Amino acid sequence: MNQYPFETARTQTKESAVVVNKVLRNTYMLLAMTLGFSALTAGFAMASNAAPVNIWMMLIGFYGLLFLTHKLANSAWGLLAVFALTGFMGYTLGPILNMYMATSNGSQLVMTALGGTAAIFVGLSGYALVSRKDFSFLSGFMVAGFIVLLVAMVVNIFVQMPALQLALSAGFMLFSSAAILMQTGAIVNGGERNYILATVTLYVSLYNIFISLLNLLTAFSGDE
Repeated sequence: MNQYPFETARTQTKESAVVVNKVLRNTYMLLAMTLGFSALTAGFAMASNAAPVNIWMMLIGFYGLLFLTHKLANSAWGLLAVFALTGFMGYTLGPILNMYMATSNGSQLVMTALGGTAAIFVGLSGYALVSRKDFSFLSGFMVAGFIVLLVAMVVNIFVQMPALQLALSAGFMLFSSAAILMQTGAIVNGGERNYILATVTLYVSLYNIFISLLNLLTAFSGDE
């Protein structure tokens, strides 16, 4: 009779592993699709020489679509919302890339930032998947970091200090790296079951890391 609790626990463990694998598979599949769609909208914006999106319009569009995605994350409409969000972010990226590509070594900077972003994501995700650590202890850092970065970003809109811009880029890289660790760890340890929300977190982290790397590489190359 004592074997039944062990059999039950073993079955639950197997079921949990199946669910985790399913969430991981759906998350990475959706992430790949949204990155591809984002690249298409960015390419369209570049080809049409779209004007840079006003910073306030960008913030309103981003947070509005982010709120909508979270609101609809448990329904099929959440998929449309996440593509709307990532498509919008890709479109805003187009004019930024055109600006960098206009510099003497712009294509090299963009490719280096792209490769660096991929390496950071693979390294952090791989570490979280292999170690299976619980990174929820980073939640306090994430909340404090978000408030500091948001305030610094608003201040930078008005003062436009080069040193503050570099500090913001470094801060966003650290914040986004922590978000990748925490989100991947949450999936692996059963704390995240919604692949739409997981995808949004990873996408925004990748976007921030890419933009931050571009800013830092440009500053250190002396091409600003």
